[in-house]
Amino acid sequence: MEARAQSVQSARRSKEDKKLLKRQIKASHTLLKHEGITTASEPTQCVVVCNGGLGNGVSREQLMAVLTEGGAVVESLLMPPNKPYSFASFASPQDGRSAQTRCHGRTLQANDGHRVTLYCSYVLPAVDRGVCECVSLPPGLCVLEDFVSPEEESQLLDAVNWTSHDDDVTTRRELKHRRVKHYGYEFRYDNNNVDKDKPLPEGLPSECDAVLQRCVCDGLISVLPDQLTVNQYESGQGIPPHVDTHSAFEDTILSLGLGAKTVMDFRHPDGRSVSIVHPARSLLVMKGESRYLWTHGITPRKFDVVPASAAERSGVVNFDPSDLTLNQRGTRTSFTFRKIRHTPCDCAYPSVCDSQRPSSPPCLPVARSDACRLEEQYVHRVYEEISAHFSSTRHAPWPRVRDFLLTLPSDAIMADIGCGNGKYLGINPQAFSLGCDRSVNLVSICAERGFHSVVCDALSVPLRSSAFDAVISIAVIHHFSTQ
Repeated sequence: MEARAQSVQSARRSKEDKKLLKRQIKASHTLLKHEGITTASEPTQCVVVCNGGLGNGVSREQLMAVLTEGGAVVESLLMPPNKPYSFASFASPQDGRSAQTRCHGRTLQANDGHRVTLYCSYVLPAVDRGVCECVSLPPGLCVLEDFVSPEEESQLLDAVNWTSHDDDVTTRRELKHRRVKHYGYEFRYDNNNVDKDKPLPEGLPSECDAVLQRCVCDGLISVLPDQLTVNQYESGQGIPPHVDTHSAFEDTILSLGLGAKTVMDFRHPDGRSVSIVHPARSLLVMKGESRYLWTHGITPRKFDVVPASAAERSGVVNFDPSDLTLNQRGTRTSFTFRKIRHTPCDCAYPSVCDSQRPSSPPCLPVARSDACRLEEQYVHRVYEEISAHFSSTRHAPWPRVRDFLLTLPSDAIMADIGCGNGKYLGINPQAFSLGCDRSVNLVSICAERGFHSVVCDALSVPLRSSAFDAVISIAVIHHFSTQ
C-alpha cells in the first residue's frame, strides 16, 4: 500500500512538473516573439520571472521578498511597465540557479487579490532594459508638493458635504466613474461649458481662502478663481482624457490633490505622452501649453506604476524598469480651481480652441467609400494608437457576459469577435477560447497575455460556420460604418 501511495504521489508530481514545463516553454516563446530575448538552457546570473511583473499585479516589494529568501543578493531587478515579466540579476550563475530553483512554480498573491504562479528561466546577462528616455513635464506644468498641511487637508475635506442635496448652494452629480460637486458656477457635462449668467448663490467654501491667497502671494495666479469643481475618486475610478474648455475658463488652472496619491496622464496631439505622479496634498498648476493643448486624465485602475525610490515622490514617471513598483490607490479628492472667462479665448492654439475654430455641421457619408474611409481614420487608426492605454482601462468583464462564459462546459469552443485586449478569453479556463480583432496591437497584447487570437475584420471572419459552441461580440457593432 505504501509503495502504491508513493507511486501515485510520484505520478501526480510528474504531471505537475509537465504542466510547469509547458507553461515555462510557452512563456519563453512569448518572450522571444515580443522582445527578441532568447532563454538559455544552462544557468546564468540573469533570470527572467514570467508571470511576475507589474502588468499582472506583482509589485517590486513582493517579488524582491521571494527572490531574496535565504539571504540571496539581487544585484538588479528590472520590471518593465505594463509587462507580465521581470528580469533579476545575481552575482554568479550559481546564485541565478538557486533563485530559479527556489522561485520556479512558486505561487504568490498579487496586489489585486488573484494568485499567480511564477515561471522562471535563464537569460543571457547581456539583457539590459534599464535604459529609458528622459521625459520632461509639459511646458507650463508644475507640481508643488506639500502645498497644504495635513490640518488644512482635513479642513478642506470636511468642507465638502457629500450628503447635502441643497442645489441652491452647490450642484452635486453622481457620475459613472466619480462623484462631483460644483461651487461658484456649475460645469455642465452635456455641453462641456458653464452658464456664465447663472452663478450659484454661494461662492467657494471659506476653507479655500487661505490656500488661494497663498497661490496669489506665490505668483501662481493673479486673480482669485470663482469656480471650483470637487471630484472624488474611489480606487479603480478615473476621468477620461480632456482639455478644459477654452471658452469657459481663463488660462491658469489649479488642481489640489487630497487624500491619496495618483498618476495623471498628459498627451500631446502629436502622440507624445507623459505620466505625472500627483501626491496627496500637492498642487498641480497648468498654464499655457499644458492647459490649452495637452489633454489630461486619470486612467481608471486600482494600482499605478510609480517610481520605487522614496526620493521621487512627484513629477514625471520615466518608466525606468530598474526603479518601478506598484502603488495602490486610495480614495482621492481633487479641488480644481478655475476663473470664468467672459471674453472669447485668443490663445496661441487655434486648431484646438473652440473660440477660434470655425464650426461646421456634421455630415453623413454619401458613399460606401466615404464610410470606409471614416472608419479607417477614426476607428482603425485610433485603436492602433491608443491600444496600450485602452488595454489598461479594460480589465473588468461585464458580469452577465462573465456568467454566460462560466456556464460553458469544459470541452466547449468559444469565439470572441472583436476581442480587444482579450479580457473575456481567460474567463473560463476549461473551455478553448479564440479571439479576433481588427487591431494588430490589441491582438499582440492578447498574445502577451497568453491568449489565442488572430487579426481580421469582424465583417469577414476566417472561421468555419457551426464550428463553435458559443460566440460573443461585445461592444463592437457601433464601430461599423456600413450596414
